[in-house]
Amino acid sequence: MKKFTTLCSLVLLLVCSAAFGQFGPPPQAPKDPIVDAIIKEATTNSQLEKLGHELMDGIGPRLVGSPKMKEAHDWAVKKYTDWGIPARNEKWGDWRGWERGVTHIDMVSPWTKSLAGTQLAWSPSTKGKTVTGDVVIIPDGADSLAFQKWLPSVKGKFVMISMNQPTGRTDDNWDKHGTKESVEKMKKDRQTLTEAWSARIRKTGKTNNTLPAVLENAGAAGIVMCYWSRWSGSNKIFGARTKKIPTIDLMLEDYGLLYRLAENGKPVKISVRADSKETGVQPTFNTVAEIKSTVNPTEYVMLSAHFDSWDGGTGATDNGTGTLVMMEAMRILKAVYPNPKRTILVGHWGSEEQGLNGSRGFVEDHKDIVANLQALFNQDNGTGRVTSISGQGYLHSYEYIGRWLSKVPREYKVDLETTFPGNPGSGGSDFASFVAAGAPGFSLSSLSWDYGTYTWHTNVDTYDKIVFDDVRNNAILAAILVYQACEDPNKTSREKSVLPMNLRTGEPGKWPEQRSPTRKGGME
Repeated sequence: MKKFTTLCSLVLLLVCSAAFGQFGPPPQAPKDPIVDAIIKEATTNSQLEKLGHELMDGIGPRLVGSPKMKEAHDWAVKKYTDWGIPARNEKWGDWRGWERGVTHIDMVSPWTKSLAGTQLAWSPSTKGKTVTGDVVIIPDGADSLAFQKWLPSVKGKFVMISMNQPTGRTDDNWDKHGTKESVEKMKKDRQTLTEAWSARIRKTGKTNNTLPAVLENAGAAGIVMCYWSRWSGSNKIFGARTKKIPTIDLMLEDYGLLYRLAENGKPVKISVRADSKETGVQPTFNTVAEIKSTVNPTEYVMLSAHFDSWDGGTGATDNGTGTLVMMEAMRILKAVYPNPKRTILVGHWGSEEQGLNGSRGFVEDHKDIVANLQALFNQDNGTGRVTSISGQGYLHSYEYIGRWLSKVPREYKVDLETTFPGNPGSGGSDFASFVAAGAPGFSLSSLSWDYGTYTWHTNVDTYDKIVFDDVRNNAILAAILVYQACEDPNKTSREKSVLPMNLRTGEPGKWPEQRSPTRKGGME
């Protein structure tokens, strides 16, 4: 019996060893001198920190139509030129010009406190003056008639239009320290308050988007809001919907202070000075750089990242990090692979945040490039290392993407998962502009690093949130993928998969339609 057990154990060990050999980690890709050179250049001569400082700290946020956006485009062209890469700014449209100035907000009654907040993008200024007024809250009226009756009372006052959050602690903080009962109660109370606030806004007969203009027309001194991102110290900063009075966003703590005082009948006054400048209609651009092939000059492989940002922070992870990845990949490729078998392009797109406008303009204006595009790689969702690539609905994408990825050393694709054929992206970022045109555009999707709550469109999207080791990993991955796409003797297939049925409509799935950009924006 003992001998039989020993024999079985030996057989089992051999079977398990064979199974591990068959199904275990794939072998490393064979050595390729260009791949090795890409990695060496990226790790021993990285320019990422320097580029990040110059872009995020030196130039700052890149709101479409702002002087900072144009400064960034010119900076990128100069960088590429210094690296020996021809680059240009291509005009695709015009946008309302606006320049942010100083915002200063104080509570002056019932006691004095400087408040943490800022004006929204495109907010009207206070015309060089400090405006002081009482603070009131949108009432919980019976219906729209009650709201209309109340409306004249806002004249000369600042109106609070956001719900007061019941807690300024994050859910993670509650889960870490709270009792099960207190956490459940907090979440239930917050849901109840959220539903009640939504009902309060509905009863005005307006929406969150249309309410500010109504208050403005009734003579309000300004709009006060708080778009908390559910992360301590983090608010999402978008665009104002007023044309004559300032719209300001306050941090949760100060918004809550004003709200509680006003709610409890204590007269509250604030003073606001918001400096900004309308600069007229401004041209808008994409920055495009090119490493031209002498073998197949009219076949293209593209790198892609939007260049614009919202301007509450400095646009570090949305999409400064994507920009850095693509610039660094181009610099590396020029240094170690200067004579590609297909032309390499990079697109730094304008006005992605308002609807993929720059990339849609490029697709519409460069049909020849789109028709001869081997592949496009886009990165846009934060500082994390790439962990996901979808085939975007292209039936045979697994063949070529899988082939290219097999050449990437294992350490640069740790945790990377692929989905084939996947579904075509209809929005979200600029790769979708190319997919809609039937071109093979792919998203290099990143590890979260709490992007959605912490930095996405927030006031704390700044240089210090960049994880440079992950960005460096992504630059290496992007450069190797471009190299492999250029070297591939086969053209990529654009055959589309049959899309699953739309469960909501019961109709067959449809490929996204190509859309034209908004070529004159912000001037409504």
